Amino acid sequence: MIAPKHMQDGSMAVAEQLETINLSHDPLVQRPISISVHLAKEEMEILVALLKEFRDVFAWSYNEIPSLNPNLVSHILNIKLGTKPVVQPRRNFHPEIEKQIKVEIEKLLAVGFIKPIKHPTWLANIVPIKKKTRVIRVCTDYRDLNRACPKDEFPLPNMDILIDSTSGQGMLSFMDGFSGYNQIKMSPKDAKKTAFRTPYGNFYYTVMPFGLKNAGATYHRAMTAVFHDMMGREVEDYVDDLVVKPKDRGNH
Repeated sequence: MIAPKHMQDGSMAVAEQLETINLSHDPLVQRPISISVHLAKEEMEILVALLKEFRDVFAWSYNEIPSLNPNLVSHILNIKLGTKPVVQPRRNFHPEIEKQIKVEIEKLLAVGFIKPIKHPTWLANIVPIKKKTRVIRVCTDYRDLNRACPKDEFPLPNMDILIDSTSGQGMLSFMDGFSGYNQIKMSPKDAKKTAFRTPYGNFYYTVMPFGLKNAGATYHRAMTAVFHDMMGREVEDYVDDLVVKPKDRGNH
């Protein structure tokens, strides 16, 4: 198939033109995905039908996330012996930011990602990050905790090799793990060390939070276990980003 005219000039990168498709059977419920507008009509129809049939394997909210089995993977901090716990001094936030923090905390509590804690030994501050959608994501300042943890040397893939391996394929599909880190449980002996303070109390994570030093290595180790027989063939993976890449367009 000849590349679209707007992509034939190899001198510059061009963003793919995408169309948003709603996979929900209920038009009032949004389950959006993005598909290239340059697919043939028949390909588009087959692909959308397939994705709608298996809509339940995707997640658009916290309560749709199935956790990975702790027997497969859990996150261990492995704090250096003799390290003194650190309690960070409290930070204050603008009242409008506090309201948005409360909304996010309530979401995390509702799905069991966090739990309240009394008398924490480690205690970090939260860092509210505004996403492109202007929704607040609550991150945590784990710099003190990270300094106490040795680096996990589990190898991440070489990005240049990954990019080369996707060239010349018949078709590509890109998937991003929705709150991927939160699909991995914290080791019960280390969970309370992830404690953080908010204007509404102190909490700790039962799942692996963003911001921990070795979270990427733990997640990629899990993906390697899950896709070990597909990596380098039908699938390429970098932490929580997946590419499906069959050479035969018809088998995609």
